[in-house]
Amino acid sequence: MDALIIAAGFGSRLRDLSDSKPLTPIAGIPLLELGVRQAKAAGAQKVVVATGHEAERLEAALPGLAVRCGLPVEAARVADWSKPNGWSVMTGAERIAGDFLLMMADHIFSAGILSGLARQGGADRGVTLAIDRRPDNPLVDPDDATWVETGDRGFIRAIGKTIPVYDAVDCGAFLATPELAQAIAAAIAAGKAGSLSDGMQALADVGRAATWDVGNAWWLDVDDPRAHALAEAQAPRELAEVYSAIRDI
Repeated sequence: MDALIIAAGFGSRLRDLSDSKPLTPIAGIPLLELGVRQAKAAGAQKVVVATGHEAERLEAALPGLAVRCGLPVEAARVADWSKPNGWSVMTGAERIAGDFLLMMADHIFSAGILSGLARQGGADRGVTLAIDRRPDNPLVDPDDATWVETGDRGFIRAIGKTIPVYDAVDCGAFLATPELAQAIAAAIAAGKAGSLSDGMQALADVGRAATWDVGNAWWLDVDDPRAHALAEAQAPRELAEVYSAIRDI
Protein backbone atom coordinates (compact mmCIF):
# COMPACT_ATOMS: atom_id res chain seq x y z
CA MET A 1 0.00 0.00 0.00
CA ASP A 2 1.15 3.53 -0.83
CA ALA A 3 0.06 6.90 0.55
CA LEU A 4 -0.85 10.16 -1.16
CA ILE A 5 -0.46 13.44 0.72
CA ILE A 6 -2.16 16.52 -0.72
CA ALA A 7 0.18 19.49 -0.32
CA ALA A 8 -0.62 21.73 -3.30
CA GLY A 9 -2.77 24.50 -1.81
CA PHE A 10 -1.97 28.10 -0.96
CA GLY A 11 -2.53 27.75 2.79
CA SER A 12 -3.93 31.26 3.12
CA ARG A 13 -5.07 30.94 6.75
CA LEU A 14 -1.57 30.05 7.91
CA ARG A 15 0.30 32.63 5.82
CA ASP A 16 1.13 34.81 8.82
CA LEU A 17 3.25 31.94 10.18
CA SER A 18 4.64 30.31 7.03
CA ASP A 19 4.61 30.73 3.27
CA SER A 20 4.58 26.92 2.83
CA LYS A 21 2.03 25.16 5.00
CA PRO A 22 3.48 21.65 4.45
CA LEU A 23 6.89 22.84 5.65
CA THR A 24 5.50 24.64 8.70
CA PRO A 25 7.12 23.14 11.82
CA ILE A 26 5.10 21.66 14.65
CA ALA A 27 7.33 21.55 17.73
CA GLY A 28 10.32 21.47 15.39
CA ILE A 29 9.08 18.94 12.82
CA PRO A 30 7.49 20.02 9.49
CA LEU A 31 3.87 19.04 8.99
CA LEU A 32 4.75 17.09 5.87
CA GLU A 33 7.37 15.04 7.71
CA LEU A 34 4.86 14.19 10.42
CA GLY A 35 2.49 12.98 7.70
CA VAL A 36 5.13 10.87 5.94
CA ARG A 37 6.24 9.26 9.19
CA GLN A 38 2.66 8.52 10.18
CA ALA A 39 1.92 7.01 6.76
CA LYS A 40 4.97 4.77 7.08
CA ALA A 41 3.91 3.65 10.55
CA ALA A 42 0.51 2.70 9.08
CA GLY A 43 2.18 0.47 6.49
CA ALA A 44 2.81 2.72 3.50
CA GLN A 45 5.70 1.55 1.30
CA LYS A 46 5.88 4.79 -0.71
CA VAL A 47 4.52 8.31 -0.30
CA VAL A 48 3.45 10.48 -3.22
CA VAL A 49 3.17 14.21 -2.47
CA ALA A 50 0.87 16.29 -4.68
CA THR A 51 2.65 19.65 -5.02
CA GLY A 52 1.54 23.00 -6.40
CA HIS A 53 2.05 26.23 -4.47
CA GLU A 54 5.79 26.68 -3.70
CA ALA A 55 6.31 23.44 -5.64
CA GLU A 56 10.02 23.87 -6.30
CA ARG A 57 10.79 24.53 -2.66
CA LEU A 58 8.65 21.65 -1.46
CA GLU A 59 10.02 19.21 -4.04
CA ALA A 60 13.58 20.16 -3.12
CA ALA A 61 12.86 19.02 0.43
CA LEU A 62 11.58 15.58 -0.55
CA PRO A 63 14.89 13.70 -1.12
CA GLY A 64 16.11 14.57 2.36
CA LEU A 65 12.72 13.72 3.81
CA ALA A 66 12.85 10.32 2.13
CA VAL A 67 16.27 9.60 3.64
CA ARG A 68 15.21 10.69 7.13
CA CYS A 69 11.99 8.68 7.02
CA GLY A 70 13.39 5.61 5.28
CA LEU A 71 10.98 5.19 2.38
CA PRO A 72 10.54 6.61 -1.14
CA VAL A 73 8.87 10.03 -1.27
CA GLU A 74 8.10 11.41 -4.72
CA ALA A 75 6.36 14.48 -6.11
CA ALA A 76 3.36 14.64 -8.41
CA ARG A 77 3.02 18.27 -9.48
CA VAL A 78 -0.51 19.54 -10.12
CA ALA A 79 -0.80 21.47 -13.38
CA ASP A 80 -3.05 24.16 -11.87
CA TRP A 81 -2.95 24.18 -8.08
CA SER A 82 -5.62 26.89 -7.91
CA LYS A 83 -8.19 24.24 -8.83
CA PRO A 84 -10.04 22.29 -6.10
CA ASN A 85 -8.26 19.53 -4.24
CA GLY A 86 -9.81 16.72 -6.27
CA TRP A 87 -7.43 17.63 -9.08
CA SER A 88 -4.55 16.88 -6.69
CA VAL A 89 -6.07 13.50 -5.93
CA MET A 90 -6.31 12.65 -9.62
CA THR A 91 -2.73 13.79 -10.27
CA GLY A 92 -1.28 11.83 -7.36
CA ALA A 93 -3.36 8.71 -8.01
CA GLU A 94 -1.73 8.38 -11.44
CA ARG A 95 1.50 7.44 -9.60
CA ILE A 96 -0.14 4.74 -7.47
CA ALA A 97 -1.32 1.24 -8.32
CA GLY A 98 -4.17 -0.08 -6.20
CA ASP A 99 -5.56 1.20 -2.91
CA PHE A 100 -3.84 3.97 -0.98
CA LEU A 101 -4.03 6.07 2.14
CA LEU A 102 -5.06 9.62 1.25
CA MET A 103 -4.09 12.40 3.65
CA MET A 104 -4.10 16.18 3.78
CA ALA A 105 -0.70 17.73 4.54
CA ASP A 106 -2.17 19.89 7.31
CA HIS A 107 -3.88 17.05 9.24
CA ILE A 108 -2.11 15.11 11.97
CA PHE A 109 -3.37 12.02 13.80
CA SER A 110 -2.72 9.92 16.87
CA ALA A 111 -1.06 6.61 16.04
CA GLY A 112 -4.11 4.37 15.83
CA ILE A 113 -6.08 6.35 13.29
CA LEU A 114 -4.13 5.69 10.11
CA SER A 115 -3.22 2.12 11.03
CA GLY A 116 -6.85 1.37 11.83
CA LEU A 117 -8.09 3.05 8.66
CA ALA A 118 -5.63 1.05 6.56
CA ARG A 119 -7.45 -2.13 7.59
CA GLN A 120 -10.90 -0.98 6.49
CA GLY A 121 -10.89 -1.99 2.83
CA GLY A 122 -13.60 -4.16 1.34
CA ALA A 123 -15.34 -5.07 -1.89
CA ASP A 124 -18.44 -3.14 -0.81
CA ARG A 125 -16.76 0.29 -0.95
CA GLY A 126 -14.75 2.53 -3.24
CA VAL A 127 -13.47 4.68 -0.39
CA THR A 128 -13.49 4.71 3.41
CA LEU A 129 -13.36 8.03 5.24
CA ALA A 130 -12.17 8.44 8.82
CA ILE A 131 -14.88 10.36 10.70
CA ASP A 132 -15.28 11.84 14.15
CA ARG A 133 -18.80 11.54 15.57
CA ARG A 134 -18.08 14.38 17.99
CA PRO A 135 -19.21 17.45 16.02
CA ASP A 136 -18.63 19.49 19.17
CA ASN A 137 -15.00 18.31 19.51
CA PRO A 138 -13.23 21.47 20.73
CA LEU A 139 -10.33 20.82 18.36
CA VAL A 140 -12.63 21.12 15.34
CA ASP A 141 -13.08 24.52 13.68
CA PRO A 142 -16.80 24.55 12.78
CA ASP A 143 -16.29 27.34 10.25
CA ASP A 144 -13.86 25.26 8.20
CA ALA A 145 -14.95 21.66 8.86
CA THR A 146 -16.27 19.29 6.22
CA TRP A 147 -19.40 17.67 7.62
CA VAL A 148 -20.75 14.19 6.98
CA GLU A 149 -24.23 12.71 7.16
CA THR A 150 -24.20 8.93 7.51
CA GLY A 151 -26.93 6.40 6.85
CA ASP A 152 -27.23 2.65 6.63
CA ARG A 153 -24.13 0.74 7.80
CA GLY A 154 -22.43 4.06 8.46
CA PHE A 155 -22.08 4.78 4.75
CA ILE A 156 -22.12 8.39 3.61
CA ARG A 157 -25.35 10.06 2.55
CA ALA A 158 -23.99 13.58 2.16
CA ILE A 159 -20.67 15.35 2.58
CA GLY A 160 -19.68 19.01 2.35
CA LYS A 161 -18.97 22.21 4.25
CA THR A 162 -22.55 23.52 4.07
CA ILE A 163 -24.80 20.44 4.26
CA PRO A 164 -27.79 21.14 6.55
CA VAL A 165 -27.86 17.77 8.35
CA TYR A 166 -24.79 15.97 9.66
CA ASP A 167 -23.73 13.58 12.40
CA ALA A 168 -19.94 13.53 11.98
CA VAL A 169 -16.96 15.52 10.78
CA ASP A 170 -14.46 14.51 8.10
CA CYS A 171 -11.03 13.85 9.70
CA GLY A 172 -9.07 14.34 6.47
CA ALA A 173 -7.86 10.75 6.10
CA PHE A 174 -9.17 8.21 3.58
CA LEU A 175 -8.50 4.67 2.43
CA ALA A 176 -9.07 5.16 -1.28
CA THR A 177 -9.39 2.80 -4.20
CA PRO A 178 -8.94 3.84 -7.85
CA GLU A 179 -12.71 4.48 -7.86
CA LEU A 180 -12.18 7.76 -6.01
CA ALA A 181 -10.12 9.43 -8.74
CA GLN A 182 -12.52 8.05 -11.33
CA ALA A 183 -15.47 9.53 -9.42
CA ILE A 184 -13.81 12.95 -9.25
CA ALA A 185 -13.16 12.86 -13.00
CA ALA A 186 -16.80 11.89 -13.63
CA ALA A 187 -18.00 14.73 -11.40
CA ILE A 188 -15.87 17.20 -13.38
CA ALA A 189 -17.28 15.82 -16.63
CA ALA A 190 -20.76 16.42 -15.19
CA GLY A 191 -19.98 20.08 -14.54
CA LYS A 192 -18.64 20.04 -10.97
CA ALA A 193 -15.54 22.02 -10.00
CA GLY A 194 -13.59 18.93 -9.01
CA SER A 195 -13.32 18.99 -5.24
CA LEU A 196 -12.56 15.85 -3.28
CA SER A 197 -16.03 16.18 -1.77
CA ASP A 198 -17.53 16.11 -5.28
CA GLY A 199 -15.96 12.71 -5.83
CA MET A 200 -16.95 11.50 -2.39
CA GLN A 201 -20.56 12.55 -2.95
CA ALA A 202 -20.59 10.78 -6.31
CA LEU A 203 -19.48 7.56 -4.62
CA ALA A 204 -21.97 8.15 -1.79
CA ASP A 205 -24.78 8.47 -4.32
CA VAL A 206 -24.12 4.91 -5.52
CA GLY A 207 -23.52 3.47 -2.05
CA ARG A 208 -19.75 3.15 -2.36
CA ALA A 209 -18.54 5.65 0.30
CA ALA A 210 -17.99 4.03 3.70
CA THR A 211 -16.85 5.57 6.97
CA TRP A 212 -14.75 4.48 9.93
CA ASP A 213 -15.26 6.13 13.30
CA VAL A 214 -12.04 7.21 15.07
CA GLY A 215 -13.79 7.18 18.44
CA ASN A 216 -12.03 9.33 21.01
CA ALA A 217 -8.69 9.38 19.16
CA TRP A 218 -6.82 12.69 18.80
CA TRP A 219 -6.52 14.44 15.45
CA LEU A 220 -6.12 18.04 14.35
CA ASP A 221 -6.46 20.12 11.20
CA VAL A 222 -3.60 22.62 11.43
CA ASP A 223 -5.21 25.25 9.26
CA ASP A 224 -4.77 28.55 11.13
CA PRO A 225 -2.69 30.13 13.93
CA ARG A 226 -5.09 28.90 16.63
CA ALA A 227 -4.79 25.29 15.44
CA HIS A 228 -1.03 25.68 15.06
CA ALA A 229 -0.74 26.77 18.69
CA LEU A 230 -2.81 23.76 19.76
CA ALA A 231 -0.57 21.48 17.69
CA GLU A 232 2.59 22.95 19.19
CA ALA A 233 1.23 22.30 22.68
CA GLN A 234 -0.32 18.87 22.14
CA ALA A 235 1.45 17.08 19.26
CA PRO A 236 4.63 16.06 21.15
CA ARG A 237 2.41 14.23 23.64
CA GLU A 238 -0.22 12.87 21.25
CA LEU A 239 2.38 11.84 18.64
CA ALA A 240 4.93 10.67 21.17
CA GLU A 241 6.07 7.73 19.03
CA VAL A 242 6.98 10.03 16.13
CA TYR A 243 8.77 12.61 18.24
CA SER A 244 10.64 9.98 20.26
CA ALA A 245 11.83 8.24 17.08
CA ILE A 246 13.18 11.48 15.67
CA ARG A 247 14.96 12.41 18.89
CA ASP A 248 16.62 8.98 18.90
CA ILE A 249 18.11 9.41 15.41
